[in-house]
Amino acid sequence: MRQTHSQYAVRALDWFFSRPIFKTSDFVATSNIPRSTASRILREVRDAGLLVGLRPSGGRRAAVLAFSELVNIAEGNRVL
Repeated sequence: MRQTHSQYAVRALDWFFSRPIFKTSDFVATSNIPRSTASRILREVRDAGLLVGLRPSGGRRAAVLAFSELVNIAEGNRVL
């Protein structure tokens, strides 16, 4: 993952493969990556286009993101 030079990059990528559609709050809570670093990683990979937003955050509701290329491969066509 070139978008981030974090020591947690591999852990984050493994997490994305295990849950290709997820709430940002779930990633921050369960990835075992410090909160500020997890938020930065999400921002960097989203800005790079690796994750796409399915639902924006609002109020206390977390955003829903998807690892679109993995979902497209699993579905056998372009769905995201």
